[in-house]
Amino acid sequence: MVKIGMMIGDRYEILEKIGTGGMSDVYKAKCHKLNRYVAVKVLKQEFSENANFVSKFRIEAQAAAGLMHPNIVNVYDVGEENGIYYIVMELVEGITLKKYIEKKARLSYKEAVSIAIQVSMGIEAAHNNHIIHRDIKPQNIIISKDGKVKVTDFGIAKAATSNTITSNVMGSVHYTSPEQARGGYSDEKSDIYSLGITLFEMLTGRVPFNGETTVAIAIKHIQEEMPSPKEFVPEIPMAVESIVLKCCQKSPDRRYQNMQDLVTDLKQSLINPDEDFVVVNDPDMDGSTRMISDTDMAQIKRYSAYQDNREYEEHEDIMRLRSDGYENGEEEDEEDYDYVYNPRAERITTVLAVIFGIVLCVIIIIFAVRIFGNGREGSEDSKGSVIIDDSTQATVSYVPMADVKGINVEDAKRRLTGLGLNPVTEYVESDTIDEGVVIDTDIAAGSQVEVGSTVKLTVSAGIDGVIVPEVSGRTFEEAESSLINHGFSVNKSESYSDTVEEGKVISQMPVSGNKVPKGSVVTVTVSKGKEEVKIRVPNLVGLSEQDGTVEAIEAGLSIGSVSYVYSEEVPEGHICYQSYSQGSYVDPGTVLDIKVSQGAEKYTYKCNKSIEAPSVDEAPDYVPGSEVGIKLVTDDNKVLLDIKTTTFPQAANFYGLTASGGTITISYTVTTAGSTTTNPDTGETVTVPGATETKSFERRVEFIQE
Repeated sequence: MVKIGMMIGDRYEILEKIGTGGMSDVYKAKCHKLNRYVAVKVLKQEFSENANFVSKFRIEAQAAAGLMHPNIVNVYDVGEENGIYYIVMELVEGITLKKYIEKKARLSYKEAVSIAIQVSMGIEAAHNNHIIHRDIKPQNIIISKDGKVKVTDFGIAKAATSNTITSNVMGSVHYTSPEQARGGYSDEKSDIYSLGITLFEMLTGRVPFNGETTVAIAIKHIQEEMPSPKEFVPEIPMAVESIVLKCCQKSPDRRYQNMQDLVTDLKQSLINPDEDFVVVNDPDMDGSTRMISDTDMAQIKRYSAYQDNREYEEHEDIMRLRSDGYENGEEEDEEDYDYVYNPRAERITTVLAVIFGIVLCVIIIIFAVRIFGNGREGSEDSKGSVIIDDSTQATVSYVPMADVKGINVEDAKRRLTGLGLNPVTEYVESDTIDEGVVIDTDIAAGSQVEVGSTVKLTVSAGIDGVIVPEVSGRTFEEAESSLINHGFSVNKSESYSDTVEEGKVISQMPVSGNKVPKGSVVTVTVSKGKEEVKIRVPNLVGLSEQDGTVEAIEAGLSIGSVSYVYSEEVPEGHICYQSYSQGSYVDPGTVLDIKVSQGAEKYTYKCNKSIEAPSVDEAPDYVPGSEVGIKLVTDDNKVLLDIKTTTFPQAANFYGLTASGGTITISYTVTTAGSTTTNPDTGETVTVPGATETKSFERRVEFIQE
């Protein structure tokens, strides 16, 4: 039972509980040895009592501890104390992607793609170390306060699935790949499928398949066609839609074959979101006739038997579901449990058939050249088999392992190198075998070995073998002096390191503690210090706050303080300032402060005006005491006053005005006197009546800011 304040492993002080899951509880703790805060994940009791699970869990967690990447929650330690099994991890302040999606309902395609890129890079680092996550989902992705995206729980999924933990506990059936639901073999492409489902949820705010039971959902992953995210959010760009659908193909061979290809398309979708550049390969079209060796056939049979056994043991729920269907009168249909392919593949045109024939001929020619080329160039030992791997369209060559026992280690190395293998040595003391002679190999002679594989040679150090001293962490001068004093020759190599000080030894080969012949060469790798990688600051000014944040995160920067200011030039909601100018170079993770425009500053004004009668200059023909029209209109066309009067002055008092001034229009009426004239010839009198005319003039008035 874990309690607040208790000490685990004599170094981790439990401070508070910060989370809980299906298999474990998570606590914030302080490591007193390194004086830092960490997250301690403690297995729940029902799993701690399962010895088989605990064993596999420890192995997988220890493997995950070797991963170090900015987009992975790093594992620092694994341990057990008084029946409490725990792993110590990097403490990340932030929220899970699941809660982030729930908070925002759904994400914009730019933000979703940006997050997917960072997740992909973390998973790629694990895949490069031969670690498959097997449980990619938003709950296992954390967004830190500084905008970094990190994947957690590497290794735990494999330990869980190997012990038939149900999907209710794992909580991942919504994101499981069809091959995992079937109980089949899962590899890197299973993680790609789960990431595709996660991207679908980021874009739409929902998962593509749902149901009343976990088994029902799993069957949908196997049988039902993947819906397009555009069905739920029509504005999703074409490229992003295509990426999601390619990730979520039923057949692993039709998905992205590695994370690097996926990252490339994700980045391209940010630049050209409406272009159709995503290509889905059809393995039926790409396949070709090829020979297979007896050894390969035996491996396939062994693998098939292993897979049949796994499906029987681990997926009884699906088998029960099938049997329930038969009992209800449904007929068994083998095709119901096969991968669902695009029906358009059945409508292959004559043109495609011709292209396929050409491609097939080219592959056969290349295949023949490789076989006959190897036969001419190699010795009898170098003749091996060649297999074309459909999933990657790459040619994989195999050679029989040479028998190098009992010969000199240098001769053995030359022979294995000639076969395309990579020999490494391990020395042991022996009083029966001469110094420098190969005692054993980790691969039996005659076995088929993939070209490029590493072969470990166990070599005799003789009776007088010398123990290699530990020189890691010392300066090169100290290491060289120590090794020479012990009778070794020294070979120096250099490498960048984020953890080892410049000029000090990172590693050595052979490692310390081995006994090797006196005079052997020890290679020491010396640190060149941290590799200075600078990031070019992008231009965020003019972008929306959201787009600017994504742009900064994609560039490897962090967003610091965000303030809101008035700006006459930049529209409201867009960035008008960044603390580092565009084009400058900074360290990765540099904090960038931004200011966001609130638009032009808004003021209010007041009008306190006494309107006087028209002056002689303004209206020379105005008759005092006659009626005058007064109209006051602001610059934003708001009428404040519209009256007729004969008395002056007139008061105009108004408040809370949004315009800074206005115009007063004064109008008045002028009447001219009539006249009478007499015609001298006829004596007729002509009378001309008086005329009335309306005149006006304007006065400009400026308001006072309140």
